[in-house]
Parts: sequence; structure tokens; C-alpha cells
Amino acid sequence: MPRHAGGRARAFRRARPLVLAGVVAACAFALPTAVESVVRPAPRGDGKAPVPGAAAPSPPGPHLSTALRCGPAVSSPDGIEAQTCVVAQGEEIWARTYYRNATGEARSAALSLTGPGGRTVRTRCAVSADDEPALCETPRESGHADLARHTAVAEFAHHAGQGTLLLRAGSD
Repeated sequence: MPRHAGGRARAFRRARPLVLAGVVAACAFALPTAVESVVRPAPRGDGKAPVPGAAAPSPPGPHLSTALRCGPAVSSPDGIEAQTCVVAQGEEIWARTYYRNATGEARSAALSLTGPGGRTVRTRCAVSADDEPALCETPRESGHADLARHTAVAEFAHHAGQGTLLLRAGSD
């Protein structure tokens, strides 16, 4: 085998982890935006049904940026995919999990946000069996919205509070 062909193969093997890291970073950035645009349709002012994926008009007043700290996107062998984030906007902070249920059966999810001093906010979400991207959020907490001091965890199970744990996705 010519020397130059082996050199390219070694270079590609060294570059492959960098390419994979770039793809993962792009997906982590695009997934929340893509899911939110599909899940949260904007209302229409003419009394007709909302148009899926339509952008909502901006409310009047100051516009706050939203910060996210997300864990890795994970999946279970039986078909649940999720990514869980801590979300902060202004002085508000909450947990959000983006998920997709391809199991063919309805499931349940428990989502929690833990902050400084062990303060925890929890919510339960019904996970439909329609294999569409969706999200679940905890109620928003007011106060010091420090992403680094909060952790979000989503646990997906067969039934609410019962059965086998199918997937756990965290913000860290």
C-alpha cells in the first residue's frame, strides 16, 4: 500500500472524534429549538385553529434571553429518547425535558428541578404513544436563576410511579 494512502487513513481516524463532537454540539443546539417550534404552535387572531410551527408574535415590553444547560441526549433500548435541561429566563428558572416515545405505548415521566439547599420542584407528565417530539416542564421558580446551581432529572417509566424505570436523563 502506498505511504500516502496510509497517512490519510490515520489523519481521518484522528479527526473522526472532532467531527463527531461537532455533530453532537450542533444537535444539542438545534434540538430544543426544533422541538419547541413543533410543540408550541402560535394562536391565530381570526378564531381559527392554530397553525403548527407558526411563530408567535413577540409580546410588547422587554425581551429576555433564555439560557439552557442541557445534559446529553440519551435513549433507551425500547424506544424512548430524551434530553433534559435547566432553563433560565430573567429571574425565573425551571426544568425542561425534550422527549420522543417510540415504544408504541403511553408512558409517564417524572421531572424534577433541584436547587441550592436541596429545594426541589417536581412534576409528572403523561407521555403519549404517538412517536412525536414533545416536551415537559416543571413550574417556573422565581429568584436567583443560576444555571450552575440547579440540576434537572427526568425519569421515564411504564406507569406513573410504578413499574420499571425505562430511562433517566439529567442536565449534568
